[in-house]
Amino acid sequence: MASGVKVTDEVIAVFNDMKVRKAQANEDEKRKRKKAILFCMSKDLKNIVLDDGKEILLGDLGTTVQDPYQHFVKMLPPDDCRYALYDATYETKETKKEDLVFIFWAPESAPLKSKMIYASSKDAIKRKFEGIKHEWQVNGLEDLKDRHTLAEKLGGSSVVSLEGAPI
Repeated sequence: MASGVKVTDEVIAVFNDMKVRKAQANEDEKRKRKKAILFCMSKDLKNIVLDDGKEILLGDLGTTVQDPYQHFVKMLPPDDCRYALYDATYETKETKKEDLVFIFWAPESAPLKSKMIYASSKDAIKRKFEGIKHEWQVNGLEDLKDRHTLAEKLGGSSVVSLEGAPI
């Protein structure tokens, strides 16, 4: 069932910016690239929009953000749903990788109406996010707490480190 919710151009632009890595980007452009971002419903529930201020920039890493994964987990609202993109940097036994992970956050404590609207609108945002390899529905902090669950999603037992920290 589709909800009729639209994805704003701003959300699509952020996704495209995160998806396309510019090899010739200067240091300033790299610092402004997003490591993670949250999306929410607009007040009138008709559009999926950027969740104001809920992002991690690459330039924040090592300064205001020490552990990007833990910082990302803390950004999620404890009692409402969100969509998120997380640019995971990880190593397998063979190689280093970076992949975008689409996360549908629907905690048990979220209102039923919110869960229904977000669930029925998920396809709208997923259709706009072409080329996402990893999708993850998370229903509580216990699913997110440690890096093992994300490492499983990214490559199972072949993942040896996530965000520079060993698994």
